[in-house]
Amino acid sequence: MTDRLDRQLAFLIESDRLKRIERASWITGRIRRENSAEHSWHLTLFALTLADHAPEGVQIDRVIRMLILHDLVEIDAGDAPIHGSHNAEELAAQEQAAADRIFGLLPRDLGEEFRSLWDEFEAAESPDAIFAKSLDRFQPPVLNLHADGGSWPEYNVTEDQIRTRVGHKVSKGAPGLWDWLSPRLSEWFRGR
Repeated sequence: MTDRLDRQLAFLIESDRLKRIERASWITGRIRRENSAEHSWHLTLFALTLADHAPEGVQIDRVIRMLILHDLVEIDAGDAPIHGSHNAEELAAQEQAAADRIFGLLPRDLGEEFRSLWDEFEAAESPDAIFAKSLDRFQPPVLNLHADGGSWPEYNVTEDQIRTRVGHKVSKGAPGLWDWLSPRLSEWFRGR
C-alpha cells in the first residue's frame, strides 16, 4: 500500500512540473503566455462545455482523461508550437521516451492505463481521440483570436497555414467547431 501511494505521489509531484512549460499561446488579454498545465486544464473544460459538438458515440469522460494527460510529455520534451520549426521525428522520439519515464513512475496498472490513453490520443484514430485532437487544435486559435492574434504575428502565421495545419484536424472531429472558427479566422486576417 505504501509503495503504491509513494509511486502515485511521485507521479503527481512530477506532473506539477508541467506548470513550468511555457507555450507559444497567449492567454486572453495577451497578459502572459499560457503554460502547458493551464492548457490541459482548459482543454478539459472545452470538452465538458462543447460535448454536444462531439460526434455520436464519443465518450467525453475518456476525452477528458486523454486531454489531462496528453501534454505531460512536455515536462521532458518541451512544447513544440504548431507554427514553429522542429524535427517531427526527433520530437516524437523525445515524447515517446518522456511517456516511458513519466508514466513509468506510476504503479504498473495506472501507468499502463494512462500510457494507453496517451498512445490513443497520439494515434488519433478512435472517435474519442479524434475529438480530443480536434479540441487540442481548436483552443489555441480561439485564444489567439481573443489575444490580438496571440502568437500568430510572432511566427508570421498566415490564414492558409492555420487552415492547413489546424483546419483539417478540427473539422475531422468537430465540424461544427470548424464552421464557427473558419469565418472568424478570415475576418481576423482580413483586418490585419
